[in-house]
This record gives sequence, structure tokens and C-alpha cells, in this order.
Amino acid sequence: MSFFEEKNPEMDRYLENHASSEPENLKKLRRETFQKTTQPHMISGYQQGRLLTIVSKMLNPKNVLEIGTFTGYATLCLAEGLSSDGKITTLDVNEDLAYLPKKYFSESKFSTQINFQIQDAKEFLRNTDEVFDLIFIDADKENYAEYFRLIKPRTKSGSVILFDNVLWYGKVLEENPKQKSTQVIKELNDLVAKDEDFENLILPLRDGVNFLRRK
Repeated sequence: MSFFEEKNPEMDRYLENHASSEPENLKKLRRETFQKTTQPHMISGYQQGRLLTIVSKMLNPKNVLEIGTFTGYATLCLAEGLSSDGKITTLDVNEDLAYLPKKYFSESKFSTQINFQIQDAKEFLRNTDEVFDLIFIDADKENYAEYFRLIKPRTKSGSVILFDNVLWYGKVLEENPKQKSTQVIKELNDLVAKDEDFENLILPLRDGVNFLRRK
């Protein structure tokens, strides 16, 4: 959920009204996500979706990785910027919900460029030799730091990585957090800030996006 959506919904509506409109298929997917899932707030949503699309279109990537498909909203946003011979691999472990992203992927003009796999991301990263131009991580917060360690060798100069929910509803300000996810998100943010191979900025969009570029 967005900070403004919770604290100042009028500002949230203002931000949406002054962003590029989302494609009709994404509008339908967003609506169905709220109708058919128990945690619809997990969707990337309008504003973040437009950010992902703009970043992808700027990079025009050939190889994209997404960790955490959910209903496929962010996947389709990232796919908008793919090069004509590009592909996006999107990973999730929720088999029960897989029917929903599969439905929208098959209806999309990017259907042949989307590789949707029900697979543990750590296992995938330990076994792949692929190098990615753009990576978006929005799942399994307790493994964020490990994802960063596994992802780094799978990047090159100019690769962009985006970690979602890195402000964790403000919990990152806790000095001695008891929640494991908060501890790991703080660890990730510290790792990124100290890693001289990357330049980064945390964007205060929705619940915070750590935006990294490999030097």
C-alpha cells in the first residue's frame, strides 16, 4: 500500500491523475486482483507500474527477471519495454494463484516473451548462468539480502535492479526490530548503500523502491 494512499488519499489520487494512463488490460487485471485475491494490496499498482514501464522502456532490455509474480501486473508493465527479441522470466511459488497471471499473459501481445515459472527464486539463481539487464524483486522479504548476493553475479555494467517495499511501512526506522523481515530489509538497504559496484537511491514511492544501477 502507498504511504499517501493510507495517510493522505487525496494526494494519492492527485499522483495517479497526473501520471500516464495504464493500458486497459492492466486496468482489468487490477480490478480482478481486488475481486479474487485475499491480499490485493500486494499488487504493484498504478503508480509503481508506470515507473516499471518507464524504466523498462528506457533500457529496452533483452533479458528481464522478476521475483514475485503475484497476479502478473508488474510483469506486464516490465514487458512493455522489452526489445523485440527480449524476454522476461517471472518466478513465483504460489501454484493456487497461477491461473490469474497465466490468463492475462496469454491475452497479452507479449505472451511469447513471458516465461512464467513456478519455482523457488534462490534455486533458480543458483542454477542459472543468465545475465539480466533489468531485475525486479517483490517477494519473500526475509530473503532480500540473500537475493542481492545471488543476483549480483547475474548483472553487468548498466544492469538495473529494483527492490520493492524497502521502507516496510516505516519499520526500517526501528533500531532493534524484532520482526525478521524488517531486520533483513534493513540489512539489504545497508548492503546496497555500502556496495561500491552499485549506485542507488531509495524512491519513496508507495512502500519504498530501492533503485540500483550496476556501475
